[in-house]
Amino acid sequence: MAPHSPANRIADLTYDRFVSDDGVISSRTASGADTRDVKRPAEPTARPASTCHVVHRDQIGELHLSRDSGERLLASGSFFWIDIYEPTEADFAVLRDVFHFHALALQNTEQFGQRPKIDDYDDHVLLVAYGAVPDQDRLVEVHCFYSDRFLITVHCDEAPAFTEVRRRYQAREEPIEHPPLLLYRIIDALVDSFFPILADFDDRIDELENQTFLRASDAQLQEIFAMKRLLVGIRKAITPQRDMFASLLGGVAELPAMTAEDERYFRDIYDHLIRISDLIDSYRDLLTSSMDVFLSTVSNRLNVVLKQLAVIATIFLPLTFITGFFGQNFGWLIGHIGGWPEFVGLGIGIELAALALMVVFFKRRGWF
Repeated sequence: MAPHSPANRIADLTYDRFVSDDGVISSRTASGADTRDVKRPAEPTARPASTCHVVHRDQIGELHLSRDSGERLLASGSFFWIDIYEPTEADFAVLRDVFHFHALALQNTEQFGQRPKIDDYDDHVLLVAYGAVPDQDRLVEVHCFYSDRFLITVHCDEAPAFTEVRRRYQAREEPIEHPPLLLYRIIDALVDSFFPILADFDDRIDELENQTFLRASDAQLQEIFAMKRLLVGIRKAITPQRDMFASLLGGVAELPAMTAEDERYFRDIYDHLIRISDLIDSYRDLLTSSMDVFLSTVSNRLNVVLKQLAVIATIFLPLTFITGFFGQNFGWLIGHIGGWPEFVGLGIGIELAALALMVVFFKRRGWF
């Protein structure tokens, strides 16, 4: 993972040739002089159209979002859902001119990277929510423009959670019977998309702990840090999202056409967010414990190595003393060591006896 942040970017228009400050195309000759085409405007490179889907009484499937299609949906008088993936400038123009969304709401949607929130703009609300892509361990930011006439979702990253919701309505081929229920299903799909990632966390933490006890390595430590970063990213999305639904259920914020029965459904989303928040805290503690286990294992291994080196150094210490002491020219030794038996008995024998005494002493102390 790590946790990773969503890529919310809108491609800038690029120009094929140099454009001067006054908007006139110019090209340079071999001598360096500028030749200007005063009446030829700069033409930006065309950007691929965004992918839009619609769920409506008369149409379920892909949609080419334009001024005409937007006005036709509004004039039908039936509730509809438009899902815009990778919006373009033309899409934002339709949202501004046809649906008359507030300028601040559109500005937030153009920039993305927003905090989960609910903003009320008289005839519609802007709801920012996050989901996840389990296979890629990344977040998906979704902006929902909701009113009693329509629901428009905008996102720059692929949202697999929406696929199942659209398939459900395609199978039914019926109009949306209750708008808040559609919003609930969309938000619930986004929230539930976090559970597969957290389930993988549980299994992976157990594997890391077992591998750490067998043989700790730097790769395990790097994976622990990566998982902690991913948890931090999920926590930044879940915590304000949980607070957002707490304010919705507490009456601080309101949704159009929402009834007391609808609150029970959104309370279920709030319970899921609390559960996810608790899981994040639990896994963060487990990762911290795994890091402590890793550091303790490495420290114990280092202590074992140091103990072995200390034993070896301690064994050689008396041997060094004996060889150094008897290396001096004592008259008695010179007079009594006249052959191999005396050399082996007094020279090597004393060293072997000292070595045996040290080994017996270390064994009784339990040092190795």
